[in-house]
Amino acid sequence: MKKQQSIEILARQREAAKCLATMNSSSPQFTKWYRDTEIAIERIFGAQSRNLTDFQDVSFSLSVWTSYTTDAEIHGAFVRGLENAMAVLSSMIDEIQEYGNDDETAGMEPDQVNLIEKLCLRFHAAARQLQARHAGRATLTIEDEYDTQDLLHAILRLHFDDIREEEWTPSYAGAASRIDFLLKAEQIVIEVKKTRASMTAKKLGEELIIDRARYEAHPDCKILVCFVYDPEGRIGNPVGIERDLEGREGRLKVRVIIAPKT
Repeated sequence: MKKQQSIEILARQREAAKCLATMNSSSPQFTKWYRDTEIAIERIFGAQSRNLTDFQDVSFSLSVWTSYTTDAEIHGAFVRGLENAMAVLSSMIDEIQEYGNDDETAGMEPDQVNLIEKLCLRFHAAARQLQARHAGRATLTIEDEYDTQDLLHAILRLHFDDIREEEWTPSYAGAASRIDFLLKAEQIVIEVKKTRASMTAKKLGEELIIDRARYEAHPDCKILVCFVYDPEGRIGNPVGIERDLEGREGRLKVRVIIAPKT
């Protein structure tokens, strides 16, 4: 879908949300608006995109209520949901305006990146399933980054043929380093990290900024995917960190995925 057409569709749905403030989540008008918006986001960004997940995560009702909950409180939660949904749509419009590309080649990239994102978001479920082996057989326990890399490598093998491990990056600040995975044909680099007690949000940000600078000079890297496995929920505000690190300028397209989000 063309950039301008996508912007117009999202802007139309954002404006339509304003007319729903006097209604409620069970009204036919809201049901239609929600479905139309969901379909629009899926067509623009893909069925497995973070954009669709962000919209679906918006709540239009109270998470907890009792017999003392008033109609005003229920309606207030609905209105806040509409406001959050409009903010999400505005963010999507900004994303297209800043990063959108009408080239056919660029149109292929989101499918590959979205597939990797989907695998990363489901990584924790796969890791947990491995702990439930038959007859208590030995399994892979995810204790550090090497364990994380091993399991992700196996999962990636289901979808990609040419996965190159730890190729050397060009020198940065006088030193060269290895990368975790290079998808040669797709020109995507995947950097894997696992949070630990000593890793603060600030330190994680600093590491990813250095990684980004290194891969800027890599001839086979057009997209950098940084997967941060955070099973203990050590990183506060993961969505904010993802947005901040992805929003920096440069020729390299960057996707940061912190999962699971507890």
